[in-house]
Amino acid sequence: MNPPSRWDDAMRRALAEARAALAADDVPVGAVVLDETGTVIGTGHNTREADADPTGHAEVVALRAAATARGEWRLTGCTLVVTLEPCTMCAGALVLARVDRLVFGAYDDKLGAVGSLWDVVRDRRLNHRPEVVAGVLAGESSALLDSFFARHRSEHREVR
Repeated sequence: MNPPSRWDDAMRRALAEARAALAADDVPVGAVVLDETGTVIGTGHNTREADADPTGHAEVVALRAAATARGEWRLTGCTLVVTLEPCTMCAGALVLARVDRLVFGAYDDKLGAVGSLWDVVRDRRLNHRPEVVAGVLAGESSALLDSFFARHRSEHREVR
């Protein structure tokens, strides 16, 4: 077991957001954006199913909320905390938003763009590269995802 991290409380908040996605029958991914003082200024969870929006990823929803709260698109000084390693779209969005730090829970071996398949956020060709903290409460994040996909696989088999 990993020792407690300074990011555990924020990740628990992101996990609560992930459970909101689960309640809406969407992939349980949640995110929060913290400002320089550690105050939550944006939250989000997957809304792809509810909004019929392919960009309705937790990170994008949380970044939009944080930008609205700040009144600007630059999120310099902020930390994005998300339960799952971001995909290429979300990794690009956090780079473009100038987020200083990314904290994530579980790695995503199928779509991850922060070390698993690609490493968008640390690409030296980009003008902004956030700090990355990986694996915070990864077991809790993975458990939510595993149970969601196991249930969906089971339901899909029953339909056939």
